[in-house]
Amino acid sequence: MKINIKATIAIVALSTAFAFIGCGNDDIKTEFSENPNGNSIENAFAAKTVVPLASCVAPGWASQNGGTTGGGTAAETTVTTYAQLKSAIENTAVKVIKVTGTITITTRLSLQDQTGKTIYGTSGAKLVSTNQTKDGSGIINIKRCNNIVVRNLIFEGPGAYDTDGWDNAILDDCRNVWIDHCEFRDGVDGNFDIKNKSDYITVSYTKFHYLKAPKPGGSGGTDDHRFSNLIGSSDGATADAGKLNVTFVRCWWAPGCRERMPRVRFGKIHILNSYFNSSVSNKCIAAGVQANILVERNVFENVKEPINLMSGFTAVTQTGSTFTNVTGNTAGSGTAFTPPYSIVKLDVNNVKADVTANAGATLSGNICESF
Repeated sequence: MKINIKATIAIVALSTAFAFIGCGNDDIKTEFSENPNGNSIENAFAAKTVVPLASCVAPGWASQNGGTTGGGTAAETTVTTYAQLKSAIENTAVKVIKVTGTITITTRLSLQDQTGKTIYGTSGAKLVSTNQTKDGSGIINIKRCNNIVVRNLIFEGPGAYDTDGWDNAILDDCRNVWIDHCEFRDGVDGNFDIKNKSDYITVSYTKFHYLKAPKPGGSGGTDDHRFSNLIGSSDGATADAGKLNVTFVRCWWAPGCRERMPRVRFGKIHILNSYFNSSVSNKCIAAGVQANILVERNVFENVKEPINLMSGFTAVTQTGSTFTNVTGNTAGSGTAFTPPYSIVKLDVNNVKADVTANAGATLSGNICESF
């Protein structure tokens, strides 16, 4: 009897995809992206399953340490104004916040000392700050929190201005956080930073960019501070060692990003199946003190310095990425860590189309595209 090898691989991959998302799989839609080489089960399909919010399974580092589920199946609290959003964020009894419409952030939000919370947006939901001052800038600071999910939200700042101000969002001393299908643009100091012993973080299908021109003349001295993502606040923050483990998967560093895509200290960072195409870039991925970075199957187009090897990094491994019309270094140095988790990987030839179609706040609401 002949065995159809391709059919067998398809069945195995499909079964694995459904097993991965677990229970609660009503109204599941599955999409596959075929690997043109067809030479391994790992690459045979890039499974993308659309499931209810409470059934979502965090990929990457956020799957470790017990996993990341946010508010789970708790009742939703719908917010449409700043006052409602602030109240819901500060209330520890509110576990799932549904954001609708555009909300102007008059004073930076603070989510502190909470466990098990989800904040998600309906289609087009947006949080907007117009404050470029050092103390008044920023949209949300998430501090000393555990098991947090933020999904399908647009974070829009007033534009980059080097005054040592705030980013659109910051994770500070948090564990098990999943940022999924969000869009961060035009932050004052940056778009989204992760610091101060934060750990087990995954950022998936998220878009980073700048649409507004940078404002020159800031007290920090940089006239173009469109610096997107910082991991680790300083070389002296040695308590970060062994922490700051972060996965960026199917993310998009889009036009307008100048540097820090991301700039890394101390952490084990996995950058997988992501797309870099900011022609104004000065450097993309930057490896600093004790940075241990796995750069895997990404697409770099029309950028400068895809991989910047700074001083004191531990190891950077680049494998399977493509580089088109780039200048500067594309190679790693040393052998990076091996991730302790399994994750579906797109063939690099499918990355650009998938990421540009799906990264950002592209969902219709309380669903997610699980890996």
